Amino acid sequence: MHRYLPELVALPMLPFLIAQGRHTRKVTPRLPEAGGPVEGIAGGTQGGLPLRLLTVGESPVAGVGVSTHEQAISGQLALALANRLQRPVAWRACGRNGATAREALESFIREIPAEPVDIVLIAFGVNDTTAFNPAARWTRDLDEVLQTLARRCQPKLVLLSGLPPVAHFPALPQPLRFVMGLKASVLDHAAKELAATREAVCYVPLALDTHDMAMMASDGYHPSEKGCTAWAELLAEAALAHSTTICPGAKRV
Repeated sequence: MHRYLPELVALPMLPFLIAQGRHTRKVTPRLPEAGGPVEGIAGGTQGGLPLRLLTVGESPVAGVGVSTHEQAISGQLALALANRLQRPVAWRACGRNGATAREALESFIREIPAEPVDIVLIAFGVNDTTAFNPAARWTRDLDEVLQTLARRCQPKLVLLSGLPPVAHFPALPQPLRFVMGLKASVLDHAAKELAATREAVCYVPLALDTHDMAMMASDGYHPSEKGCTAWAELLAEAALAHSTTICPGAKRV
């Protein structure tokens, strides 16, 4: 897909798309970030030292759409890894609702403790999509996120999540949904290309069942607990392809 196609498609409809966007923000329920602890241990009854998992991203990492972080992507991914590796996983969520990659860099990413972890999950892109940030800017910002976390946390593996299926978000009316879906696809492709140039960075497409509305929270925009579970399964399977890197001698289940 041509990286400027979304802009070319949007330009003739720009006044209408802006009006649609404003109306959508007005009528879409604003769900809070998840409550409860932002860190924990999954599979605590398993033996051995915990695998260290850090999740960094926008609203899904902040737990918007679910009640607790254990139900969100951080806790769900930790549980999926613990079940497969038969090893406890200590997880920590660092997310902020509404943050683009650049905004995250300028706020909370540089405050993440400088200590080693085994796996980092990075999940950005929806807010860069809705901001219609250019693909080149998105790539630069995402690359800086990768470099900053590499310096601070020395992860053995980075899971770079693909963007969600924005073209199927129930909260977005047409033609806004179509245009935003195009933009998300361009940014998703740019993320995949960036990951291919970096060692120990694994791009994981977010290929969820777009026909199952139970995957979405009540706002039709964020993932539900079921959606986070399915997402975590995809990420855990991708991580297991690198199991000897993240934990030598690991036992797969």
